[in-house]
Amino acid sequence: MNQMAGKQSVRFREPVRIISHACTGGSKEGEGPLGKSIDLIVEDPLFGQDNWEESESQFIRSACEIALKKAGRKKEDVRMAFSGDLLGQLIASSFGIKQLNIPYYGVYGACSSAGVTLSMAAMAVNGGFADLALAACSSHFASAEKEFRFPLGYGNQRPYSATWTVTGAGAFLLGNVAGQPEQGGVVIRGITTGKIKDYGVQDPFNMGACMAPAAADTIYQSLEDFQMKVSDFDHIVTGDLGAVGQKLLFSLLGENGMDITANHMDCGMQIYDEEQQDTHAGGSGCACSAVVLSGMILPKLFSGEWNRVLFVPTGALLSQVSSNEGRTIPSIAHGVWLEHV
Repeated sequence: MNQMAGKQSVRFREPVRIISHACTGGSKEGEGPLGKSIDLIVEDPLFGQDNWEESESQFIRSACEIALKKAGRKKEDVRMAFSGDLLGQLIASSFGIKQLNIPYYGVYGACSSAGVTLSMAAMAVNGGFADLALAACSSHFASAEKEFRFPLGYGNQRPYSATWTVTGAGAFLLGNVAGQPEQGGVVIRGITTGKIKDYGVQDPFNMGACMAPAAADTIYQSLEDFQMKVSDFDHIVTGDLGAVGQKLLFSLLGENGMDITANHMDCGMQIYDEEQQDTHAGGSGCACSAVVLSGMILPKLFSGEWNRVLFVPTGALLSQVSSNEGRTIPSIAHGVWLEHV
């Protein structure tokens, strides 16, 4: 059964339903514009644990448990889980999912992990390999700073191009449309797998400039593959380009005759109040797109306020080693076509 579309996309003959979703966040996220939509806000950045990494595992475990509770499902009902984060060997995901005892695939897509896990879970369900699949991802400001930049105790100054890594997690339970209500839900109609793009940027404090080329490429190709127009979507939502990356995105797409300025949104520009919270270019991290998806995008789709969204989480594919060696920072973005039914 061929479900390929164009060069890089898959259009599901049987759309995959998002059965439930949940998100967790820290105190800064709770103080932001989406604070009331976050299922669990944890004031303690350590979440009662001994270190930042264990704290992040608690954020992702809690998001998964809440999503299951919302759906009235038990962890034993889930056939497989796909999860990712920013830490070495995906330790936030592996230690968090370990406590749930669900068959698990750890996947790495940097800050595009929400798109990676949703895509893989959707393909697993659509292909008949799972009746219920869990997609999740997490990030933590302190663990990310420790991993990729400077430990907090160093007191490093942040340039205005820098983004603020979101502390939190998102979890999404996917299942077959069959047997589900025909109206009032949200489905994944298709996905677009992104290509790695590298425009030679080396500054780890300017992730927006690193990731904008990948976002532009995936958005353009997704619309081409699905033979859709920009106006067919209520919003085209990128992950964490921030204010700097958004300008570059518009410029790159404009070179190909595509204008998304009227309906573009960026999760990094939605999760914090820049004037009140001083996050510079905006939010970032795996949890940035996941929390905005669960806290804002999906509720608007479930209610019917929005009908169709192209969700494009973005990721910068660097490590401590590649950065210290002076290598450039390649990026990737994955598209997920979400629709109200």
